[in-house]
Amino acid sequence: MFPIHRFVSESAAADLLEQVRWRNGVECPRCRSDRTVRNGSYRVYQRYLCKNCGRTFNDKTGTIFAHSKLKLKEWYFTIYTFIRFNTSIRQIEAELDLSYRTLRERVEQFARTLNAPSITLTGPVEIDEVYVSAGLKGRERDQEPRSRGLATRGRGSYAGDKPPVFTLVDRGTNNRYVIPAKSADESTVRLLLDNHEQESLTVYTDGFRAYEPLDDDTFDRQYVVHSDGEYADEEVHINTCESHGSLLRPWLSPHRGISKDKLTPYLRAFQLRRELYRKPGDEALKQAIDAAL
Repeated sequence: MFPIHRFVSESAAADLLEQVRWRNGVECPRCRSDRTVRNGSYRVYQRYLCKNCGRTFNDKTGTIFAHSKLKLKEWYFTIYTFIRFNTSIRQIEAELDLSYRTLRERVEQFARTLNAPSITLTGPVEIDEVYVSAGLKGRERDQEPRSRGLATRGRGSYAGDKPPVFTLVDRGTNNRYVIPAKSADESTVRLLLDNHEQESLTVYTDGFRAYEPLDDDTFDRQYVVHSDGEYADEEVHINTCESHGSLLRPWLSPHRGISKDKLTPYLRAFQLRRELYRKPGDEALKQAIDAAL
């Protein structure tokens, strides 16, 4: 259910932030001491005094919400609709009657706070790559745009404004990872698969040549060749990987092209969206706020 009660007042938004941030107890954001006491209020936010360093702070201190032009309830609405419904910044601008620049900066600020995935593979692992359009949006181009913009066919490259994005599916843990790269070659693939628990990791791939050197003592590569009409041979397939990766382009589409240097934060937001996919609205909002703290 849409958590509309979290967006109706600043005090309700402040109460939620207090619940999420201090669920394990209040801690000074400066010296990390738990020797704190309540010390009045700052507007609708609870203020605290640290008895260790003597400084005061409130629920927003040290977070992306501090010193922001957006009210906390506007932050929540922006984060929730961006992650939950993949709403474009232009549409959020219309709903909140705020400037596009302010909202874009806040969305990108939120996306940058999201942690990079920590990859530890149990196996077997599916791996596949997809190429997305990501150029020089928001910056001055050093050359004239192509007549068809970024619409090029076939495998792309980072220099050609179609960087590869790898999708990994660990069947052992059911964890899924979406990671951008500057090239789709053997060294990149080995780096992505490097951290695994077993001495030899079973890897399922397609017939792309970058995966061919994986058939050695470290990796047990099994593959299907799509160009020969092979898509699944019992357990040997990358269907889960392709299914997850197929959701990526629709995720990027409403934002009308992502700049290459901002692709990673948007992919981390995509990863968070998949984690919140089937969670109730209030629980999803809490987890999104927690991810930003």
